[in-house]
Parts: sequence; C-alpha cells; structure tokens
Amino acid sequence: MVMSNNWYEDLNEYIKLGEPKPEEKTVAWQTAIGLQAVDGLTTSEYLLETAKENIEGKITIKEANARISNYYEERSDRHAIETGTKEADIVAGRITALLAEKAFSFTPAAWMSIHRYLFKDVFMHAGKIRTFNIYKNEWVLNGKSVFYASYDSIPMTMEYDFKTEAAFSYKNLSRDAINRHLAQFTCDIWQIHPFGEGNTRSTAVFLIKYLSSLGYSINQECFAKKSWYFRNALVRANYNDFQNDIYATTIYLEKFFENLLFGGKNELKNRYLHIDWKDDQK
Repeated sequence: MVMSNNWYEDLNEYIKLGEPKPEEKTVAWQTAIGLQAVDGLTTSEYLLETAKENIEGKITIKEANARISNYYEERSDRHAIETGTKEADIVAGRITALLAEKAFSFTPAAWMSIHRYLFKDVFMHAGKIRTFNIYKNEWVLNGKSVFYASYDSIPMTMEYDFKTEAAFSYKNLSRDAINRHLAQFTCDIWQIHPFGEGNTRSTAVFLIKYLSSLGYSINQECFAKKSWYFRNALVRANYNDFQNDIYATTIYLEKFFENLLFGGKNELKNRYLHIDWKDDQK
C-alpha cells in the first residue's frame, strides 16, 4: 500500500517528544522519504511503520533495513516493483542509515560509495561511472533536457570540481557569498551526472554530509518537503536556450540553500521554475 500524504506530520509527532535520539532519527527518516520525490517515487505504509519502530527504539536501523529487504524478498508484488515503491522503500531505509553515520570524506570515491550503498541490488550499475551519454526529459523544460557531462569526461570533471572546492576558502565570506558558492558547486557536480540513475538522491546525501562536516545545522525539512524543487532548481541552473531568452541561473537553487542553511523563508514553488512561467503570474 502506498503511504498516505500525511507521513511527514505522522513522523513529526516523535520530534514533539523532545528526546534527542528519536528527534535525530525522525529527521533522517523524513529526509530519506522526502528525497524519493526527486524521481517521482512514493514509499509504502509498511516503510512508515518500520520507520516508527526504529524511531521508538524497538529495532535498529540495520534491523529496519533487513526487514524492508526481507519484506520484498518474500513477496511477489509486481505493482510495488512497477510503481517504484520497492525501490523507494529500500533506498529510503539506506539513506536513513547513511545520515546517521558521522563518517565522511570529501572525495569522488565517497560520492561513488554512497551511490553504491544506496542502490546495491536496485541498479546493476550501482556505484559505477556510466559508460554512455544520457538525455532526460524534464517537465520544467517542456520535455527538453539538460546537457550532461559526456561519459568519457566524467572522471576528469569530477576530479577538477572536487579539487577546486577543496582549495576554496570560505573564510570571511558573507552569508550571501557562501550561499552563491554552495549553489554553484552543487550545480556543477550534479551536471556531471556520473551514474546511470540515482544521481540526485546520491548527490543530496553527499551534500548533506558535506555541509554537516563544515559545521552547518541543516533545515532538512527542505529535502523532506521540497526535494522535487531542489531537482528542478538544479535543472534550471544547467539549462540554456539563448534563442528563446532562457539562461542558466542558480537563483532558484540559492533560494533553496538560503532556506536550508540560513533560516530563509523563500516560497519554493515548482511552477515558478518552469521555463514558461512569468513573474507577473504570481
């Protein structure tokens, strides 16, 4: 059964308990479930009940993930497979586990490791650099696609972007300058799209862990409730159509990061990102 639309508020009850450990687990589950929306996926009621048991301390996250895997191994639920619910449940549980870990290294290998862990037995290419070029029809672009990195340039491009970021100094930068830089960095690595599928979810998990390693307190409600906006903002940050006066811009991504890191209250509506949207329609 597909999960109801009240899952966020349902899990929010555990935050009201005021206990640090349940609160931390609740936020991780909310983020993990919300991130499935970047690929149009929805988790199940079974996943929600399993998450609650983990939050309440009845089972560990390792046991929760084992239970989810066993649930699908024991059933032949073609509908769950075809609608992506199985994928969403498995990946949501694994994202929760990764967000609970304090270990992190700022390397392309870590990004690949995250993808491998999230999508093992889900995609055959989990953790592997793609060996083909890709095109993705985007609603926000009226069916057109971003130009992603050519497969044969991926390793070099990843190495360049990571080295450039590692050498960058945030010292004495204003909040706005930091916000713009983080938006551009995220835009750049996402455009590489190194994997065949699962790029946005693995990028988001990597980003959350990177920002945490920099000492930022993250408003993860942004990923829990606005993950599709996050993806569409990345699309708009990487798309040009000069003939029709459409230019790549990180402004939408900057609004997301302002809410994520600096207590911003920007209205994050997907329709504002559509290439046909006019500001006077607001």
